Amino acid sequence: MRDSTPLLSKPPMLLDERSRRLRLLVLRAMEQGGRGHPGPALSLIEILRVLYDDILRYRPDQPQWPERDRCILSKGHGCLALYALLADKGFFPVEALDTFCRFDSFLGGHPERGKIPGVEASTGSLGHGLSIGVGQALAARLQARSHRVVVVMGDGEINEGSVWEAAMTATKHRLDALTAVVDYNKMQSYGPTREVLDLEPLVDKWRAFGFTTREVDGHDVAALRTTLSTPPEPGRPTAIIAHTVKGKGIPEAEHNPEWHHKSRIPAPLFSAMRQALETP
Repeated sequence: MRDSTPLLSKPPMLLDERSRRLRLLVLRAMEQGGRGHPGPALSLIEILRVLYDDILRYRPDQPQWPERDRCILSKGHGCLALYALLADKGFFPVEALDTFCRFDSFLGGHPERGKIPGVEASTGSLGHGLSIGVGQALAARLQARSHRVVVVMGDGEINEGSVWEAAMTATKHRLDALTAVVDYNKMQSYGPTREVLDLEPLVDKWRAFGFTTREVDGHDVAALRTTLSTPPEPGRPTAIIAHTVKGKGIPEAEHNPEWHHKSRIPAPLFSAMRQALETP
């Protein structure tokens, strides 16, 4: 048995210009919408950045291109990170971020398939994404398609029993086209995961369920590229445990459960957050 937290002892990763710019897009949407989940979104940025920059096949002008890879953001409350990447990649105009959570906007507090170009599943009720991913990977096999299915989950989310039922099913059907990525920021909506429901030994759990399991610093872009581009083991799904910091990039938000969700943020605080991200 092992504890999968040693990566936390490394010096914190510094954010490069692209990571800071994507976080500024998250702040832009939050400021205009007056609310959002900054903590869960900011821990996700590098994971989604590497997926959309380097790993996934897609066509922004053809969101339903049959040969595209599928990326499901199961932790739907982290949607601001996904919206930032989809806007950055041209699935919809960046200016649409300014309408976040408005009555007439297509960008709500959780992602919705059929409304938002590039969104593969409506998520928000936690614990469903991996089951959807299993279904999509099975469908790809039946249709003789070669696309990849990546499901990004929160660590608190995997308290849900449905996640582990889906994991058993993925192994039973030898779904090597399926990758589960756990955003392991170790902080749930109201406290540390070790206090709410301890997940350790997390790597051993996924391995015991039959997944090829890897660990990575979830803010290290180069390491993420290497890990996410490693070919799967034939006949086995993959689980990637990405060690992250909730609220990464905003000092006041880092490791702070009070930043899981925020509303009515005063203008001076937005200014301070922008300054923090604009400073290399």
